[in-house]
Amino acid sequence: MRVLVLGGTTEARLLCRRLEAPGSGFAATLSLAGVTRAPVLPRMEVRIGGFGGVEGLAHWLSHNRVAAVIDATHPFAARISANAVAACARAGVALARVERPAWAPSPGDRWTMVPDMAAAARAIGPAPRRILLTIGRKDLLAFRDVAACGHTWLVRSVDAPDPALLPMGARTIQARGPFDVAAEDALLRREGIDLIVTKNSGGAATVAKLEAARALGIAVIMVERTAVPPATVVGDVGHAMAWLRSRPSFTRDRPCATYRAMAAPAGAGSGACVRSRSGPACSCPPVRDRHGRGHAG
Repeated sequence: MRVLVLGGTTEARLLCRRLEAPGSGFAATLSLAGVTRAPVLPRMEVRIGGFGGVEGLAHWLSHNRVAAVIDATHPFAARISANAVAACARAGVALARVERPAWAPSPGDRWTMVPDMAAAARAIGPAPRRILLTIGRKDLLAFRDVAACGHTWLVRSVDAPDPALLPMGARTIQARGPFDVAAEDALLRREGIDLIVTKNSGGAATVAKLEAARALGIAVIMVERTAVPPATVVGDVGHAMAWLRSRPSFTRDRPCATYRAMAAPAGAGSGACVRSRSGPACSCPPVRDRHGRGHAG
């Protein structure tokens, strides 16, 4: 069964490990936008770069006979999620979105919820603050001119940001989650941070800064998620795999049990063989196990 994974997240990496396992029954391609300069890549086929909008993605899905798409992009990758919904509808391809539950404030949190980056910049206010900015490197422009108020900025991102986008005098650190509470607490104390500006990405990998902020009484400006078109939603990788296995094309085309048992020791790929449900014989290609016993379709 051909699957396209729209990735760039921890969930996508974990899902790809499951899909590329020998005997999984899936032939998957991972698509990355190309935003991260040194992404963690799986062994499966990887496609980097855009598809050319809805029409380009729909054509790619049809041309490659994709049976299902898993949207495991970042919660703030709203455009690709919207394009995926439209393209899958046009191509007649099943789609599910892996959607992390959003963070919610707990007792003791000092959150200010805002709808977008411009509102976040305005919410900082005129009084000088020591700010930890963890919004990624693409949305920094909204904060560049706020520096006139005399704020002190620490910008954290996976890749180094464009200096032209940074607030004046900002320092940067490059780090990739997951982060733990003790390390986040130490960072906030060492830098004297009194305000965090972040996006409601959800998930466990970066929640530690919010837990540390709660304990230290530090204010947080939280940018809410952008709405995306409705789609089938699954909460984690396990549910994504269950959804894929429930597709008619998987139950129709999955590798037969004999082939899975013999091909895995022989090193055959997980998507090399499919079983036809139309007759008693499977359509697996010939393969022999390590003892020389054969299985032919």
